[in-house]
Amino acid sequence: MISKELQDMLCCPETRADLVLYDNALVSTDKKTRRKYKIVDDIPIMLIDESEVVEMEEWEKVMKACGRKTD
Repeated sequence: MISKELQDMLCCPETRADLVLYDNALVSTDKKTRRKYKIVDDIPIMLIDESEVVEMEEWEKVMKACGRKTD
């Protein structure tokens, strides 16, 4: 698990949006791109080419679970 301090320093490399920690991944709070970055061996893989785009329904679920607005 990555530390809160590291998570607070990281942002989405594509949009510079905040990230939330969810299910061993970091998910961008940007509604347009909805990028999800895997965490492997406690190291966030912050490469855009290795990220995945989350479907809108899943992204909204993640944002709600993390106390973020979806609008």
